[in-house]
Amino acid sequence: MGSYIMALDQGTTSSRTVIFNRAGEIVSSSQQEVKQIYPKPGWVEHDPMEIWTSQIHTIREALRRANLQASDISAIGIANQRETMVLWDRRSGKPIYNAIVWQCRRTASFCKELREEGFDTRLREKTGLVTDAYFSGTKLKWVLDQIPGARREAERGHLAFGTIDSWLVDRLSGGKAHVTDYSNASRTLLYNIHELRWDDEILQRFGIPPSLLPEVVPSSHPVAFTDPKILGAAVPIAGIAGDQQAALFGQCCFDPGMVKTTYGTGCFMLMNTGVEAKRSGSGLLTTIAWGMGREITYALEGSTFIAGGVIQWLRDELRLIRSAEESETLASMVEDSNGVYVVPAFVGLGAPHWDPNARGAILGLTRGVNRSHLVRAAIESIAFQTKEVVDCMVHDSGLGLTELRVDGGAAVNNLLCQFQADLLDIPIRRPKVLESTALGAAYLAGLAVGYWRNREEISANWSTGREFIPRMSRDRRRKLLMGWEQAVARSKNWFSPDLEE
Repeated sequence: MGSYIMALDQGTTSSRTVIFNRAGEIVSSSQQEVKQIYPKPGWVEHDPMEIWTSQIHTIREALRRANLQASDISAIGIANQRETMVLWDRRSGKPIYNAIVWQCRRTASFCKELREEGFDTRLREKTGLVTDAYFSGTKLKWVLDQIPGARREAERGHLAFGTIDSWLVDRLSGGKAHVTDYSNASRTLLYNIHELRWDDEILQRFGIPPSLLPEVVPSSHPVAFTDPKILGAAVPIAGIAGDQQAALFGQCCFDPGMVKTTYGTGCFMLMNTGVEAKRSGSGLLTTIAWGMGREITYALEGSTFIAGGVIQWLRDELRLIRSAEESETLASMVEDSNGVYVVPAFVGLGAPHWDPNARGAILGLTRGVNRSHLVRAAIESIAFQTKEVVDCMVHDSGLGLTELRVDGGAAVNNLLCQFQADLLDIPIRRPKVLESTALGAAYLAGLAVGYWRNREEISANWSTGREFIPRMSRDRRRKLLMGWEQAVARSKNWFSPDLEE
């Protein structure tokens, strides 16, 4: 057995590789950005081959930086952007179309059709999900319907569908394994999370041949070996989980009622609900957290589509900042947002609103508003959206939160964490190791091969890096939340698909 565990964290904006030791400490890491492709307003794509080449580059770079060989790695765990899908030719290994990203809204009209016919109720019962373009099943249908020859080749058994974990396992194994895990399967809108199978009724309604679909495997289990030609050794691929479920595991939220939120491109809050698949009445999702053998752990989830992505927007599109770090510096120059609210509904609103036709808005502008106010309002929008999800989660679970564990790129922003504590009126705990997503994938892989003995050993690795204590008055909190509610109301139902060219 090697001395280290490798985690691949393939996210929306970058591919990353992190190597951990037994204490859950980072030994080495490498990251490479992934190009965002916007063919039309509301459409988002990635180049699957760029995802693969960027991921393999970071693997090799992380090994080089630590002066390690592939043979020093006990196992590989994969965490991935969950609802992004790829369709590729089994014979050549080449994608037949770009990866359609979870943020993409191109299937909103089909989702509307499903809701109008009442099929959304069946989808909710079987999958735990709302009928929204967010999930990958409707994206797969779009490719089959729109790309010439795709459906014919699919029916002949020549094509393979997968989320990004499936794509990476296929590439790493030299095309020998076509799998996904329970957590990723539960995000397709095609998987029955109660019966643990691809659902025939849904597949028939979507027109999806079952031969396209990967085998569903446990989240912690050796499923394949890397092709020695790729890394120089056959390393077990032994952990797979969607990035947010991986972060829940990496934050050691092993007991029912424990909650984490990840400030990534989007913001995703998950609550462990144990063996019970709790149904939400507040617009949250019921999902599979992970599967160990046939033992399934469920979660409630609230998904915010744009969180850290609003900081990238300030940097890349508006050019108000040169780096994400600069956003905190600028925002700290002012005491508040001067009445400004930014609603980053660039691709619609997720939980609890689920409005695909909402669009981004900046409200409350006056002549005295400057760059710092706008940047601060953008940062605060992340916390406001998280507050909405927390309220729903507390209502649906019947459990009061006593703390919130945070991670993800934007969690390094102290201003955000403090504002979040103020809005929620509970402590925010940020771990010493912020790489919870990668760490969760590593833990899943390590447990599968005996690198770590059990969850108790893993829990001993978790420690607080910094705690943020609420200090805002109740009256101030109430006024801010009222302003946010008004701003969100004005962003809703802005876009009409009938106006699309």
